[in-house]
Amino acid sequence: MDVSLLIDGSYFVTAFLFIMGLKRMSSPKTARSGILWAGAGMVLATLVSFLYPGMSNYELIIAAIVVGSAVAWWSGRRVAMTNMPQMIALYNGMGGGAAAAIAAVELYRVAGEGGNGPGAAVLSLAAVGGMIGAVSFSGSLIAFGKLQGLIKRSLRFPGQQFTNILLLLATLAAGVLLVSGVGMTPAVVTALFLVALLLGVAMTLPIGGADMPVVISLYNALTGLAVAFEGFVLGNAAMIIAGTVVGSAGTLLTQLMAKAMNRSLGNVLFSGFGESAGAAATGAVAGSMKPIEAADVGVMMAFSQKVIVIPGYGLAVAQAQHKVWELCQLLINAGVQVKFAIHPVAGRMPGHMNVLLAEAGVPYELIADLDEINAEFESADVALVIGANDVVNPVARNDKSSPIYGMPILNADKAKNVIVIKRGQGAGFSGIENALFYLDNTRMLYGDGQAAVNQLIHAVKEATG
Repeated sequence: MDVSLLIDGSYFVTAFLFIMGLKRMSSPKTARSGILWAGAGMVLATLVSFLYPGMSNYELIIAAIVVGSAVAWWSGRRVAMTNMPQMIALYNGMGGGAAAAIAAVELYRVAGEGGNGPGAAVLSLAAVGGMIGAVSFSGSLIAFGKLQGLIKRSLRFPGQQFTNILLLLATLAAGVLLVSGVGMTPAVVTALFLVALLLGVAMTLPIGGADMPVVISLYNALTGLAVAFEGFVLGNAAMIIAGTVVGSAGTLLTQLMAKAMNRSLGNVLFSGFGESAGAAATGAVAGSMKPIEAADVGVMMAFSQKVIVIPGYGLAVAQAQHKVWELCQLLINAGVQVKFAIHPVAGRMPGHMNVLLAEAGVPYELIADLDEINAEFESADVALVIGANDVVNPVARNDKSSPIYGMPILNADKAKNVIVIKRGQGAGFSGIENALFYLDNTRMLYGDGQAAVNQLIHAVKEATG
């Protein structure tokens, strides 16, 4: 059988598996199988690559695959759900770094041969893909550091945006020198990647932690784009397909996430929201927070007709998803209608809350997104908020001076009663004070999320006999 025909046929099957896998990931019910489909496509593409004419260094390639797979398997099984965003950011950065490394090898090879090699079109793709991959690599590492708590605050200084523009222009200038052949030297190649890495760091350091879901989506799209470009450089159809699919999906997701915050991508990248703006808003809400005991909440929920649960990152931190589902099962058995309301940017990465609830075994039909659930809050007896903050803040609807004004929110404040489980009285991750906590129909149940929900479980059991 012709080897080239076998390779092309395998890549066609790979493309089918990637696309079908992505399609199945669009629904929580089929997402797990979608990951397996896409994974099977990647395994097939990797194995077929060994058949390429001229392949060598099989020992090093196999060793790298074994080591990388072992590390990924170990870390994937050990990482806590609270740390999933960090792992996604880190792995996404590795993809961008791999694309940049491919570009670097190709550009250094051409520079070492005195500029002899592929044409300007291929060199352009290598340079652009390398630049994007390097930005995604360093930017994702900074995002990881912020989410992991290794970088405690956002770094801003006067003229920061002007500095970023200069770095971008310097990167583009190095790329033009390489592609034109005027500066096809190892020194210029090195400069291209160093400045691109610095640009990724400079772009991400000022961004507040509240914007990390959008940032992770953006760098995911950039990684896919870089991989697609390097696929053209190597003539590898699987890389082109995988990169295009990831890049397009990441771009759409980034747009959806920005829309869910009612902000443009430029505003996310350059406004500095998430730290200074929130500090300015802190203390601006009149009134006081009103505490409540778990026993009273248990009685209230046990004799309700409808309860809507709104999870946030605090739920993940407390690892309370299993206890929350146990509580909800008690309420359902008592005849209470229970639903979960998910905001698109709840948590620290896209779909974070959906993953947590799926892990706890919550049926998919009980989980609703913002557009599906918002009209139901007015008929809800209790809105139970666990760890969510900005996504339920009513100032987004009525305070034009707020940094989150215009952001679509879950209408928790329209429920008859709002119960907020919170560790203390501080502002949320973005630093913006939440007016919901001060409303007349809101009561605060202070304490660790898991411990508080455990108290509610006992209270509901006592109330229902």
